[in-house]
Amino acid sequence: MEFRRLGRSGLTVSEISYGNWLTHGSQVEEEQAHACIKAALDEGITTFDTADTYANTAAESVLGRGLAGLRRESLEIFTKVFHPTGPKGPNDKGLGRKHIVESANASLKRLGTDYVDLYQAHRFDHTVPLEETMLAFSDLVRQGKVLYIGVSEWNAEQISRGAALARELRVPFISNQPQYNMLWRVIEEQVIPACEREGMSQIVWSPIAQGVLTGKYRKGQPAPSGSRATDERGGGARMIGRFLGDDIVERVERLRPLADEAGLSLAQLAVAWVLQNGNVASAIIGASRPEQVRENVKAAGVKLDADLMAAVDAELDGVIERDPSLTKSPIL
Repeated sequence: MEFRRLGRSGLTVSEISYGNWLTHGSQVEEEQAHACIKAALDEGITTFDTADTYANTAAESVLGRGLAGLRRESLEIFTKVFHPTGPKGPNDKGLGRKHIVESANASLKRLGTDYVDLYQAHRFDHTVPLEETMLAFSDLVRQGKVLYIGVSEWNAEQISRGAALARELRVPFISNQPQYNMLWRVIEEQVIPACEREGMSQIVWSPIAQGVLTGKYRKGQPAPSGSRATDERGGGARMIGRFLGDDIVERVERLRPLADEAGLSLAQLAVAWVLQNGNVASAIIGASRPEQVRENVKAAGVKLDADLMAAVDAELDGVIERDPSLTKSPIL
């Protein structure tokens, strides 16, 4: 495993991190989830990402139990706040002060820790003054419950506004967590330049496009049993749908010879590809089986040459999404 600094901060993270969206507490039984966590630790992953909304709080609890008893100082534990949780009452969502404070305290209990290394605004809240949100985050930092602040899926203008307030409040605002992969590049034009100016890094989710970039989905064939595309209950099927068109899966198959030439699986190529971007500090991988963790971490430290990067672009030309307006948050 190799490690990178997160933004212009002193926090070091593993360049492959382990996330439990759509798996822990829903798709995967707890014993299997703990086996995946152990595999991540065995492979040198120190950074673990979750959110209060995953499986309506259950994912945090599973992760907390899976990491129980380990030396806390050797881990970086990240979680998020914004989406509805619990009974989903009027104050059980968003980035108002009440929800942020109550959610942070509840997350700490579920995770079994006194603090989280990174607390992230899971989306931008259009209904709450940003000053209120940032002040609530800064108070958590000063209380020692949160070490650093980050965001997820904020656009460039929102990131710049948040960074300005963070400077005023003197709190470390260091990261953005966007979707980013060979097919989905909407952050490249505006978000990454804004983050570079503000001293922030990307912690990217879905580096393998929820499994599409592994090559397991084929034109004219049903989705493999147990795959993300069959997850109707947890929402995986809805999320992956945009990547399952015949034109995309055919283009992905054309990447196989490039991966073979580089001595990588398609999944490893996809994870290594996002790590070639200098503003990416870590790529989040998920897993339903320990062997998936062991395969994907082999992308750590891989350097792809310019010819290979250009060849990937050529094969995917026409199916890459670059529109920066697609980075947006819901109105709650």
